[in-house]
Amino acid sequence: MKKRFFFMRNLSGLLSLLLCIIFLAGCGLEETDSRKLEDLSYAILEEKEIPQEFLSVIEEKKEEIFKLTYTDKENLYIAVGYGAQQTGGYSISVNQCYLTKNAIYFDTTLIGPSKGEQVSEAKSYPYLVIKTKYSEKSVVFE
Repeated sequence: MKKRFFFMRNLSGLLSLLLCIIFLAGCGLEETDSRKLEDLSYAILEEKEIPQEFLSVIEEKKEEIFKLTYTDKENLYIAVGYGAQQTGGYSISVNQCYLTKNAIYFDTTLIGPSKGEQVSEAKSYPYLVIKTKYSEKSVVFE
């Protein structure tokens, strides 16, 4: 009886291992190709130009760092926020916005107030929203 139990236990272990291998065989990683095909043209939007639905989401998330996308099927909107800052005087520069075979790459930098610059002492929530042509490609934030 012990031999039969040992055999059944090993058989169920082997079957479990075989099932895992079968399930995992279907999983794979998408090959990413970050080589630039072309720079993407875009416009930096003012608050009044941002779709209201997207602006509502940004308002909810502005306290923390965020990276968001939104589409209206005609345009793609990409937003980056740097969370709460102790003062005003911040700006954001777009370093790169380009198209690859698989994705759109987007990179920004938060620029603090210059030394000696007069800034508001109130908290600020710097963020940037760009608008570009619609694409189904995913956005990679660098």
